[in-house]
Amino acid sequence: QVQLVESGGGLVQPGGSLRLSCVASGFTFSTYTMSWYRQAPGKERELVATITNAGRTTNYADSVKGRFTISRERSKNTVYLQMNSLKPEDTAVYYCNAVRLVWDYWGQGTQVTVSS
Repeated sequence: QVQLVESGGGLVQPGGSLRLSCVASGFTFSTYTMSWYRQAPGKERELVATITNAGRTTNYADSVKGRFTISRERSKNTVYLQMNSLKPEDTAVYYCNAVRLVWDYWGQGTQVTVSS
């Protein structure tokens, strides 16, 4: 059974930091490209960051470049999103995604709220 379980969301003040985690199971984690997406109320889901299967290449949305860092830990089947200098506009539900060829898996999401 494929599972992607996100954690680490919460309420944080502007300028603060959070680290999201996504633990994968039920598939060969090391062969999948992993991504984080987010969806704010009333908006479409958008791609935040991607890391290739071997972790050699990362890409980021312009809105988070220099503030967010995606990484993966093969031994723990986990992908992370380190979020620094958070802004109110980063408020959204953050989703973990795994893709390989025709296979495409999603987590249930974790809420991040940036507010004073």
